[in-house]
Amino acid sequence: MLKRAFVAPDPGKARLRFASRAVLGIGLAVALCALAGHSMTAAITGGLAALLALFTVTDATVRGQAVTTALLPAVGLPVLGLAAVLHDLPVARDLAFLAVVGAGAYARRWGPRGHSLGVFAFMTFFAAQFLHTVPGQLPELYAAVTLSLAASSAVRFGMWCYERRRPVATTAVAPPTGGTGLARITTRQAIQATAGAGMALVVGQALSDQRWYWAVGATWWVFVNTTSRGETLIRGFRRFLGTVIGIALGLVVAVPLHGEPVATAVIVAVAVFGIFYSAAVSYTWMMLAVTVLASALYGLLGLLDPALLALRVTETAVGALGAGLAVLLVLPVTTHSVTDAWVERALRCVHACTAEAAARLAGSPTADPARRAAELEQILARVRQSLAPLVHPLSPLRARKGRARHILALLDDCAREVRGLASVAADPEASHDARLVAACWRVEAAVETLTAPPADGPPRHAGETAAAPRSAAPAEPVLAHLHALEQALLELAGPLRGAHRVPLGA
Repeated sequence: MLKRAFVAPDPGKARLRFASRAVLGIGLAVALCALAGHSMTAAITGGLAALLALFTVTDATVRGQAVTTALLPAVGLPVLGLAAVLHDLPVARDLAFLAVVGAGAYARRWGPRGHSLGVFAFMTFFAAQFLHTVPGQLPELYAAVTLSLAASSAVRFGMWCYERRRPVATTAVAPPTGGTGLARITTRQAIQATAGAGMALVVGQALSDQRWYWAVGATWWVFVNTTSRGETLIRGFRRFLGTVIGIALGLVVAVPLHGEPVATAVIVAVAVFGIFYSAAVSYTWMMLAVTVLASALYGLLGLLDPALLALRVTETAVGALGAGLAVLLVLPVTTHSVTDAWVERALRCVHACTAEAAARLAGSPTADPARRAAELEQILARVRQSLAPLVHPLSPLRARKGRARHILALLDDCAREVRGLASVAADPEASHDARLVAACWRVEAAVETLTAPPADGPPRHAGETAAAPRSAAPAEPVLAHLHALEQALLELAGPLRGAHRVPLGA
């Protein structure tokens, strides 16, 4: 797990740049808050706003990211005001918090922008509980949030906008929605998140009338970026595991400092880097970094002690349990349906990239397979997350685990060949010939067969999907990539459409 988080491949140093820019942007935001004379509470609020803006805004284009970032205060500041006004009205506060949970989860139906705004709204309400915000603090907190968002935006869109120089996916990768009404996944998730948060809130308050919001926060974050019940259960387990490890590290690192500012600032910077660097590859290690960050912030506020850290573990367990019960009992979304949707989307992206590469090699100046290749990488990340419950070491479903691993391996082969195809197509010396056309047609036919609805009668086998690839390896790199891609698609016909395939999930 440690190797996966910190030695995992990082093409183009994307994760390293993502994490380094976050430290710079959040550090600048907090420094400006301090120079403006804001209190520690305001500086923490501003730093959190900067962190969320840099972490959760994931629109496909830089322009879209800038628009979403500009909209964050329009959502967050009213929610912060509502939380402050309801500070001394527990029943109204709790109902408002649950409403924010439901609305934030439901907003995911509008894609990355809705997701970002929903997360920002929830975390603003959460921060008000964390800092015990009252109405008299609002002017200072509003100023700190506005200043911090401006500072982090200056870093992201001005000083270090590395996204302008890399291929951008054609469309943002949003979860499959699946129909209307209660058939729509985002609607079900909103109901599940609200129900799970309600359970966590009640039990969390029974454990502590001061830190109950930890349980609600754990439930909320278990639901973020998950779709099926299997994904949510695995995420809950990883959140708890990361929190336990983080608490142990906090006892060793954060508690002995007693809030000493310089050393604590270093720990905060390292924790922020860890959150951003490990998020894409290990939720457990990301949660470890989040827990260390929270411990350091409590140290700055003079509230950190071992008993508080132990309470955090308990509240996190309550939140994860609430999320688990909600996805199992309230309008469950099966792993199988979600996985099938993501796999089909990946295959159609392979089809699109092949068509773009063929057009580029034929001389089209507008065709750009690199964008499709970038989109495929994002989709495959979601396929891996969807299949995570089945390939987990503790999964007892051996047949399904084997099939899931086979599918992941073949899709990784497809991605590798698509990257190679896009690279070759970018070469101005590459040219079109009849063999390229034929190979592209076979790839497209294989994808169409894999994604077509099952017909009556026995399903096709791998050898029936398309013409068999040539036995001799072609000399031209583009044909080599196309033939390898075709072979991977032919092999996928077995686990995806074969007569003896095992369902991926219930």
